[in-house]
Amino acid sequence: MATRSATDSHQEAVSTDGFDVREISLETPWRWVRLGWQDLSHSPVVSLSYGLMFAVVSAVIAWCMFELDASSVLLPLAAGFMLVGPVLAMGLYETSRRLEEGRQPTFAAALRALLGSSNQVRFFGVILMFILLVWMRIATLIFALFFGMEYPPLGDFIGSLLFTPAGLGMLVTGTAVGAVFAFIVFAISAVSIPLLMDRDVDAVTAAAVSVKSVIRNPGAMILWGWIISVLMMVGIATAFLGLVVAFPLVGHATWHAYRDLVAVKG
Repeated sequence: MATRSATDSHQEAVSTDGFDVREISLETPWRWVRLGWQDLSHSPVVSLSYGLMFAVVSAVIAWCMFELDASSVLLPLAAGFMLVGPVLAMGLYETSRRLEEGRQPTFAAALRALLGSSNQVRFFGVILMFILLVWMRIATLIFALFFGMEYPPLGDFIGSLLFTPAGLGMLVTGTAVGAVFAFIVFAISAVSIPLLMDRDVDAVTAAAVSVKSVIRNPGAMILWGWIISVLMMVGIATAFLGLVVAFPLVGHATWHAYRDLVAVKG
């Protein structure tokens, strides 16, 4: 069973609204991945079922986009999935918490954690959804700026994106704007949802603790964000099949990131 190991990489902590934010080493994010894999290995039915659920939902959404002749929207929508992912992974945080406490994880408990969230978690989820909608609107405007209002088939769009001046311009612009959105969401949500689940705290405080965790550990947290992005992109690029493993792995690892970075004062 995955448990917290000795945190010799932790240094002095910085107080933030009743919580301590620890300093970690550059190797720590890889330890989170290992602990996440251990949690997945100790709860394969729960974890993989949870991952399968979201892989199926993602595939259905992609199919709907194809049916609506809006397949070129899939690229920004896939990026947007990572914006709301921290809230969708709540059942995985609960599974890791149960493993840590020596309790038996169940799929029912994971669903209860996802569907029975507190008002503060719901409020945070609304914020992330609003950011997602803003991102999708801006992505649509960027697309219209370079390609007009008619959505081409996905195959034609990818060719135009990579091999035409308009496509390359849109790729650079969209990537830059998307990176800003991704950084903002990552900063406020890196540990905030597990914190809201685990402690009686408001969403603003949780976001502040999350931002402090990123500021306190810029190198390690940039690496962690890169690891998350690579795992999720692989999951999406494999026709969503990889999400069955990638999504629960990231979710479990995020719980350990929270446990390593945040401690209650006193």
